[in-house]
Amino acid sequence: MSAPPNEPGGADAAVLPAPVSLRRATHLRAPGGLKARLALLGPAFVACIAYVDPGNFATNIAGGSKYGYMLLWVLLAANLMAMLIQNLSAKIGIATGHNLPELARMHFSRPVTWGLWVQAELIAMATDLAEFVGAAIALNLLFNIPLLPSGIITAFVAFAILGLQSKGYRRFELAIIGFLAVILLGFLYDTLKIGFDAGDAAKGFVPHFDGSDSILLATGILGATVMPHVIYLHSALTQNRVVPRDDDERRLLLRFNRVDVTIAMTVAGLINMSMLIIAASLFYTSGGSDVDTIEKAHAGFNELVGPSAGVAFALALLASGFASSSVGTYAGQVVMQGFIARTVPIALRRAVTMAPALIVLAIGVDPTKALVISQVVLSFGIPFALVPLVLLTRRKDIMGSLVNRQLTTVVAALVAVVISALNIFLLVDTFGLVKV
Repeated sequence: MSAPPNEPGGADAAVLPAPVSLRRATHLRAPGGLKARLALLGPAFVACIAYVDPGNFATNIAGGSKYGYMLLWVLLAANLMAMLIQNLSAKIGIATGHNLPELARMHFSRPVTWGLWVQAELIAMATDLAEFVGAAIALNLLFNIPLLPSGIITAFVAFAILGLQSKGYRRFELAIIGFLAVILLGFLYDTLKIGFDAGDAAKGFVPHFDGSDSILLATGILGATVMPHVIYLHSALTQNRVVPRDDDERRLLLRFNRVDVTIAMTVAGLINMSMLIIAASLFYTSGGSDVDTIEKAHAGFNELVGPSAGVAFALALLASGFASSSVGTYAGQVVMQGFIARTVPIALRRAVTMAPALIVLAIGVDPTKALVISQVVLSFGIPFALVPLVLLTRRKDIMGSLVNRQLTTVVAALVAVVISALNIFLLVDTFGLVKV
């Protein structure tokens, strides 16, 4: 292991960007016009790529093909939760100059901190499973490359994207935004090509379930939408991006970040909803409820709509896998550096966390089922990121003038309770103790 972060010789310098002030950035209150303001946008777009990763493809397609528009309300609720959570994560970095794992190490006991770190590493493996398997499926669909070599190709591409950090955080952010644009355009094309019944879709925003299987899938959708690792990451993306001189500048910076989060999470939400709407319109209404894999969905696009729709879908999946895998690596470094003040070479870290994904690809496990299960696993990690976030952002001695309002803390706590309750139900139902 290397030296702790932020010390001379610390290995994190190659991963985490330096403060903007060290790059002779324009001061917050200096006149800069639209260009200067746009330069403040970006962290939320990096975070939001995790909200449209390949796990979302699997859960949304499964939800739409099996239950039609019924689970649209779950996506809407999850997206609203994501906006709140990512705003709190961004705020903690702005207010304190530290990221969430660092603050946990500073304010929680050592056993708690190490426990949080261990579960975060397990969650990182589940995250990698979704990202690598998704990109591998896309390469297989587009170029007929076998799944295992496709997974290895994904690893090299992820390193190349992350390497843009060495040339400045802005290039990395723009690359991620470019991938997000590919995903958005792919689903916009397919939505316009396929069409849907707006009246039937609107009914999907009325909360209801249809048995325990729908709750299992809803939990997977929640796990795919609210991602634990980017709760940690977003705080690192904002902690030193701009160094404010006083509370007025912190509040100004926070307002810019709220705009950043709102735009980015809205885009992610629209993409997720379009996935489910397309699956419901194309497969559920035509009796194709057995379309429960990404491969079957791609075949359905080709057969029912045309090859261009299939290519758009596969390209969106490929962009999602490439971008989210690089963001996942970034988040993994933040987690280790923050919780235990240590880091390992990125190549070694990536080899460990991507091992389960490559094993799944090598032994021939159904990749889409693996994706859905990985999202359920991810949903169990959300409370372990969210509870510390709520506990820390409610403390004035930590947050100063940016401390949560009481209503914000109550709503965030309620979100944590709802997610935890869903996970408890999932455990009980999985072991056959309840029947719905």
